[in-house]
Amino acid sequence: MRGVEHRLFGAWDGAEACSAAAWAGRARAEIAACHASGAVPILVGGTGLYLKVLLEGIAPIPEIDPAIRTAVRAMSEDDAYRLLEIEDPLRASELAPGDRQRIARALEVKRSTGVTLADWQLAKAGGIAEMVDLFPLVIEPERAWVYDRCDARFAAMLESGAIAEVEALLARGLDPDLPVMRAIGVPEIAAYLAGEIDGERMVAAGQQATRNYAKRQFTWFRRQPPAEWPRARPPHESEYIDINRYFASLLR
Repeated sequence: MRGVEHRLFGAWDGAEACSAAAWAGRARAEIAACHASGAVPILVGGTGLYLKVLLEGIAPIPEIDPAIRTAVRAMSEDDAYRLLEIEDPLRASELAPGDRQRIARALEVKRSTGVTLADWQLAKAGGIAEMVDLFPLVIEPERAWVYDRCDARFAAMLESGAIAEVEALLARGLDPDLPVMRAIGVPEIAAYLAGEIDGERMVAAGQQATRNYAKRQFTWFRRQPPAEWPRARPPHESEYIDINRYFASLLR
């Protein structure tokens, strides 16, 4: 973290499922506190959906009927997708047939509320984009460089005690559907601890999962941000990105 103060970093216990809406609510409070003290907050990270909810707001979708959620989540991917094509064809056309999580979400929203996800999105509220001066920047390093960093990152996690951390996490007996139990590295290390895979396969699987996530980030940031957001490629791809240089050039 190089001596820079970070907020909302490690702020949730693993037993609590942090949603984009919950994070955005706390982020708004932290941003207001920074402004009140004369500081300039910098939003940074690759979790694009969370930033999007903070800036644009979120649809006020009511709580999903638990019985409907259970029924939808028990469906096979094929059945859920076919039903979504009937009940919300627009959303189905936007999703890959194997995108189980988003398919289930769209189907449960339609069945529980009677309104499609797209229509709910028209009622977004709570965004701060119109209330702040925003200086956005999308950094686009070479993909091969990022993938090498992904591999090194997972190796560094293991060297820093990731196996013991997962052991402690498993000992808590948390719901396997919680996000923390599906975090990168947790399923792979858990399988290793259970004797299902050896150490070499665990490392390879964890590194692959990290690269897969980075690939999804590349795709998201290529399609989702507004077209007018500036983009930059680091000048020295073998070094850490000097974000200060980029922001300084934007603010001049």
